[in-house]
Amino acid sequence: MNKARGRFITVEGGEGAGKTTQIQLLAEWLEGKGLEVVRTREPGGTRGAEIIRELLLTGDADRWPPMAEALLMTAARTDHVSRVIEPALRAGKWVVCDRFSDSTRAYQGGAGNLGRDAMTDLQKIALGDFQPDLTFILDLDVAAGAARVDARADGKTRFDARDASFHQAVREAFLAIAREEPDRCALIDAGQPLDAVQQTIRRTADSRLTIG
Repeated sequence: MNKARGRFITVEGGEGAGKTTQIQLLAEWLEGKGLEVVRTREPGGTRGAEIIRELLLTGDADRWPPMAEALLMTAARTDHVSRVIEPALRAGKWVVCDRFSDSTRAYQGGAGNLGRDAMTDLQKIALGDFQPDLTFILDLDVAAGAARVDARADGKTRFDARDASFHQAVREAFLAIAREEPDRCALIDAGQPLDAVQQTIRRTADSRLTIG
């Protein structure tokens, strides 16, 4: 008998929202429920996509114009879906991904002024109807996010270095996505203590995906 198809969960949000920590905790919880979990990230997840990640995240803030960013992100995503995400889902595994197409809609479409509708169309061209089963959008005040980024041990990316107005536009775009797609998206207050954020994520995942 073939395994039931796995579920695809994405975690989105602005810089400093705590995605990496929450993804790790979520994946460990899902594994504790007996599920086989693949943790991955964007841009990245495959050898080719990780090369594109390096191009996108390093260098000066204005290294790439928004459309070049969008095309590079989408190229990496197409490879990621075909080589990692889809095969894992077909094998019955659950995939938890740090960022996906909503980030392109928010960063390049919203803050980059390319238009979220245009970026949605681009994703449909690349991926068809493929989308996450559940998306957590971690919402955090821009100033609080910047403070968290400054406190991190690892260096800043090109996107971290953008000004506050850019990051506010990203936040507003994510909030709009959450409002427009409530069946897929769950908006989470990332300003809460870490444990409270995770408990909200777990309750939401269990109620929407019936994890048990």
